[in-house]
Amino acid sequence: MHIEPFANGGCRSYLISCETSGRAILIDPEIHLVERYKAAIARDGLSLSYLLDTHTHADHFSASRQLGATLGVPVVHGRKSPAPFADMRLDDGEMLVAGDVRLVALATPGHTRDSMCFSAGDALFTGDTLLIGGTGRTDLPTGDPEQLYDSLFGRLLKFDPATRVFPGHDYKGNSESTIGQEIATNPRLQKRDRQEFVAMMRELNLAAPTHLTEALRTNMSGGITVEQLLSEAAHTVPFMSLAELHDQLARGANDLTVLDVRERDAFEKGHIPGARHLARGQLELRINDLFPDPTVRILACCEFGKISTLAAATLKQLGFMRAVALDGGMKAWKDAGYTVEV
Repeated sequence: MHIEPFANGGCRSYLISCETSGRAILIDPEIHLVERYKAAIARDGLSLSYLLDTHTHADHFSASRQLGATLGVPVVHGRKSPAPFADMRLDDGEMLVAGDVRLVALATPGHTRDSMCFSAGDALFTGDTLLIGGTGRTDLPTGDPEQLYDSLFGRLLKFDPATRVFPGHDYKGNSESTIGQEIATNPRLQKRDRQEFVAMMRELNLAAPTHLTEALRTNMSGGITVEQLLSEAAHTVPFMSLAELHDQLARGANDLTVLDVRERDAFEKGHIPGARHLARGQLELRINDLFPDPTVRILACCEFGKISTLAAATLKQLGFMRAVALDGGMKAWKDAGYTVEV
């Protein structure tokens, strides 16, 4: 069995493969590493059998559904996962087979209700249940310190001390550990009394993950992130630079209409000269009244360039095929020293 780790910030994911058959399993894929996974699979001539999430992630975005759809590979979760898009759900003790690789599922709730760890040979993929020098937190939705204690002391720490530990996160540059090393040196595992361990976990007072709400929403539902939404919209429309727009307005270009999609109060405090106003929230309802000619060339602008990208993409979908988005927004326009009309 070959194990190739991937890291993005503190997030860890693993491509494990059978060296005889080339069959592989990808554990905890992260959305920003999609192209790296594809490159590694192509480089080694692997055939991906499964995409596996150890639990519902609350601090980053899983790439399982996206990769599953594009590569035609089944997405695997634990039985208690709330995600509706899982193609397969594993119960405790069941396993995935990929060539000579036998990946056994271990139900280890605590960090989340659906947390699973996976054992293959001398390797233990611990998700966020057991970390190097730490454990998963239990203060996020469905976390439970009592269950985490049982999962750690009743299951994982009973593995052979030589068992290699591959966690779902590491922020200190570690690649792997062993069960023996964690028992001996992991500060949280020194609290071997149940009550002491539970009290410690409840008193950690950790800051909430930056993308908590969005990560839970997308990972639980299979929806897309705001970043993905903006990226998809950006791929459907052309852009115009601030300087080009300034030059075209100075030349008196009469085939371009600037449409400011901010709210009315922001528009009235200052806008690009000659711009018309239609708030993004009213775009679909009022666009036909404002622009009866679908061949008109519309440049959408907003404060920072994000809402206008979505607006331009919507205009394209509605049939305004010459819609374009400003590369930047009113803040950048003002910072550049261009004229503002009030």
